[in-house]
Amino acid sequence: MVLKGIISYCATLAIFLCIAFPEELSAQKVQNYGIRVLASYPHDDNSYTQGLFFHNGVLYESAGQYGGSSFRRVDLKSGRISRIQYFESRYFIEGSCAIGEMAYLLTWREHKCFIYDIATFKPLGERRISTEGWGATTDGQSLIMSDGSDKLYFLNPDTFITDSVKNVTYNGKPLYYLNELEMIDGDIWANVYCDDRIVIIDKQSGKVKGVVDCRKLLPTQLRTAKTDVLNGIAYNPKERAIYLTGKNWPRIYKVTIFKK
Repeated sequence: MVLKGIISYCATLAIFLCIAFPEELSAQKVQNYGIRVLASYPHDDNSYTQGLFFHNGVLYESAGQYGGSSFRRVDLKSGRISRIQYFESRYFIEGSCAIGEMAYLLTWREHKCFIYDIATFKPLGERRISTEGWGATTDGQSLIMSDGSDKLYFLNPDTFITDSVKNVTYNGKPLYYLNELEMIDGDIWANVYCDDRIVIIDKQSGKVKGVVDCRKLLPTQLRTAKTDVLNGIAYNPKERAIYLTGKNWPRIYKVTIFKK
């Protein structure tokens, strides 16, 4: 997201997150995790990362900003962009995922989802979405979408009819600002906008079952004036590996998690 007064907005949000993510978790059944970096790869620091996912072992990324939105196929090891689709300046591209051989790309406030052939990047059409588009993932059947609220929407990818809505709760309270999404081993992982922690959500109940602390993932020496928040979770099932990055980050990290 890009909003006016981003500093004050994130400061306000940080106050909320101090409530939503209390440091003492002894009274609840939420597992805390740390991360361990296994490898690091180049990442285009001009990319305002919105969506990140693997399809058939290949990395894809959607990037936002009005006048700078794109969808790209990326060589993980080199960071080289092997194919890119740019969008008109009136569109702010958000989360993305692949279902079958089709890529679905949400827009922020334009109430559209663009559909592309993932092999050729040929446009296959567009569908209307009723809310803002933030994050996207799939369980292989539904297009699962966030809109910055505490809700996850499960849409039929053919009709775009909403089959169900899950309210996400953390310790019994609504958890807002759900952003980038990724399905990992049956659970939905979600970035929370303006926080460097990832929540692991039970798909059936909507309850947060785990929190992954990523606050020290990007070293201080790699941060610049344009470095933005953690955003981008990709799971490669071929190697059972998790990759994380952020908006305008210079690196993408292969990580594993451990219980605290």
